[in-house]
Amino acid sequence: MARILLGVTGGIASYKACELLRLLVRAGHDVLPVVTASAERFVTADTFYALARRERPTDPYPHLQDADLLVIAPLTANTLARLAHGHADDLLTEAALAHRGPVLVAPAMNSAMWEHPATRANVAALVSRGVELVGPASGELAEGEVGVGRMAEPEEIAGRIAALLGGHDRSSPLRGKRVLVTAGGTREPLDPVRYIGNRSSGRMGVALAAEALRRGAEVTLLGANLQVPAPAGVELVATPTAADMRREALARTADVVLMAAAVADYRPRRPLTGKRPKDGESWHLELVPTPDVLRALAAARSDGQVLVAFGAESGEEGLERKRRMLQEKDVDLVVYNDVGQEGIGFDAVDNEVVLIARDGESHVPRAAKDIVAKVILDEVERIVTAQS
Repeated sequence: MARILLGVTGGIASYKACELLRLLVRAGHDVLPVVTASAERFVTADTFYALARRERPTDPYPHLQDADLLVIAPLTANTLARLAHGHADDLLTEAALAHRGPVLVAPAMNSAMWEHPATRANVAALVSRGVELVGPASGELAEGEVGVGRMAEPEEIAGRIAALLGGHDRSSPLRGKRVLVTAGGTREPLDPVRYIGNRSSGRMGVALAAEALRRGAEVTLLGANLQVPAPAGVELVATPTAADMRREALARTADVVLMAAAVADYRPRRPLTGKRPKDGESWHLELVPTPDVLRALAAARSDGQVLVAFGAESGEEGLERKRRMLQEKDVDLVVYNDVGQEGIGFDAVDNEVVLIARDGESHVPRAAKDIVAKVILDEVERIVTAQS
């Protein structure tokens, strides 16, 4: 199962972390408690080590070792603020800065503290970096008041952990591999204000990056105008235009490339340096093809590299074009989604795809994009294993 760092910060809710730790150990996870000094005023670190069924570490840096997930429960307002601002003044905040996987936190504090604008800004900062929150819940607080601020129950947190880890397998063929994912939609400038673009939100690529990370890969995400936050633990590189994406993709070495971004096919030949004013006249544009990022990657691919293309088309004719792409672009897998259907594909939470491999096809029925990402990466793992 997974290796989990469990951070415990000060507060009466620390006692709930004991039950959470017990649930995680029962599920088979290897849990390393990281208990702050303020938390030890409520529950000793030795209690957590005993529940984790491990000795107190002799290594001074156990919290900096590789882990699949960082969980902080409870998370006080003080530690939340330190995380938001990148402090590293104790073992837990050091671990948070060094961690390169998903992060789940369970805030617990007084209602007034939770609702304070400073706390709301700190929460927004963490969420923007891909940190996931569970709770806080509403109910009776330690000081006798009733309101929002209770730490979520251990069973709820354990359920969120299970969902985050999914089918995590430390023996995944992707473990230790370098995975490059492109996501979002490129925008080609008409002038400093306007652009030619598309409706891609980046959800599919972000889901793929998160799933590859859960399987132990080292993930780089080339993000083109993402409308959703990148997962914590991935290297995010902004690539707003097709030219930017081509440059950054070719500059990196990867074992697996997942080209999920919607790259503009055309750009204006002569973008304006200043904003064109509205004058009632027609605006005639000359469009020229953008560089073919996928073809460039295929031409430069190294031995054993797995290259996955994504194609948004409509109907059977679109599917047939994607089948031809397998050979024309020299890729190992093509993921086709029919954007002619409502509720899937661009700017939607669901997707439905056909996986086109060299040895056959399979249909993935409509599901949330994180579920579709799991199926796609299962197929990628199959290809990686066959080539090894």
